[in-house]
Amino acid sequence: MMGRQICTAMALAGWTLLGGMRIAAQEPEAEAWRGPVVPAEVRFVEYGTTQEVPGDSLYRRARSALNRREFEAAATQFQELRRRFPSSAFTPDTYYYEAFALYRLGQERSGARARESHQRALELLDRQAAEHGSAGTLPDARALRGRIQGELARLGDARSRDAVLDRAQQACDRSDQELRAAALSALLNMDEERALPILREVLANRDACGAELRAQAIFILAQHGGDEAVDALLDLASRDPDPDPEVRKAAVFWLSQVDRPEAVTALLDLLEDSDDPEILEQAIFALSQHDDPRAAEVLGEYARRSDVPAEARGRAIFWMGQSGGPEAVGALRELFAEMADPELKKAVLFAMSQRSEPGAREFLTDVALDRRQPPEVRKDALFWASQSGIPASELVDILRSSDDPEIREAVIFGLAQQRGPEAVDALMDVARSEDDPELREQAIFWLGQMDDPRIPEFLLELIRR
Repeated sequence: MMGRQICTAMALAGWTLLGGMRIAAQEPEAEAWRGPVVPAEVRFVEYGTTQEVPGDSLYRRARSALNRREFEAAATQFQELRRRFPSSAFTPDTYYYEAFALYRLGQERSGARARESHQRALELLDRQAAEHGSAGTLPDARALRGRIQGELARLGDARSRDAVLDRAQQACDRSDQELRAAALSALLNMDEERALPILREVLANRDACGAELRAQAIFILAQHGGDEAVDALLDLASRDPDPDPEVRKAAVFWLSQVDRPEAVTALLDLLEDSDDPEILEQAIFALSQHDDPRAAEVLGEYARRSDVPAEARGRAIFWMGQSGGPEAVGALRELFAEMADPELKKAVLFAMSQRSEPGAREFLTDVALDRRQPPEVRKDALFWASQSGIPASELVDILRSSDDPEIREAVIFGLAQQRGPEAVDALMDVARSEDDPELREQAIFWLGQMDDPRIPEFLLELIRR
């Protein structure tokens, strides 16, 4: 079980790093600008685009000022960004960042000036909540509001004092929740008949403070297994959805660990009936963890559906590559042949690159050589083939047989990634005898990045020619 959990964690990390459907790149693309983050207190939203966003340079300067703890300058620059670029993708979050800067500025000030900074910060958070209800920083803004109200209460503001007291009365005692969860687990081990009704009672209490306890109760039930567990998980995930999205997702996730046919059936139903993207994502993952033949079959069918988002289809393809037996290679081959969308074809190529069966690498090579495929698909096939250990001699054969400049460049890049003696031989051969001067230059460049004792003498030979 531990080995499977480690593999699952690595696969999840791979999906995250590869950015969902953007899973294949011939060479590194420009990333959205990422600056350093102010330690521990403010989390910057990443906008996930390689395109220039209006106000980008001003946003960078404001972030930099915040990182340098120049709070007054940062507040001014975030305000200026909103004024000059009201439609920018950055604008909804500038309210929060400016409010954070003013909050920190208020901490540095005293008396009336401190109150003024904190009041302005609260007004900005009010505007963000009213005008930009989907801003990525809204959860952080709610936490910041509590801190600001605490500062204002300390400075004698009556309304803020009342808000702080009210919130304190509603606060959840986390240590108490953890203690109750530990007691439930111990009770289940000692007396199952008494524990299960109590777990049901915990799961039926849908208030906000009970969300963490419900999530822990789900974990306990999942370890227990049985019909009670499946029924409870189904209720929370779909039949009577929990109001807390994290609890719902946890319920679907733990269905992946319930080794019973009913769990697979439940996940199949969720995949068919749910329109919640996050639940669908968890259901796809959960299905991939089951050895039931129905799971692999349904993932393939789901990936073929044109009535579901491409992102969800891509995830189904991804997990097909991470799970299943040798038959997965054949299923992925069939899927590739049916796909018209180049991005989904690339998803299949990546999934195939994760397979260790002999036919997987041959498939990638076949696609790379297939002139009927779009150039970007062939380039991806080349990249993943080179990563999976295709011999340098086969890459050279592709280079010699192709007249497509992009494919030839991709071969050079693939050789450079292998870095073994055969790859060095192949690149030296290209640098010495290739007719295309650009390819020769690329081969020389990559040779300069490789650690082989023969390369310096070879480069001197080229210089002296």
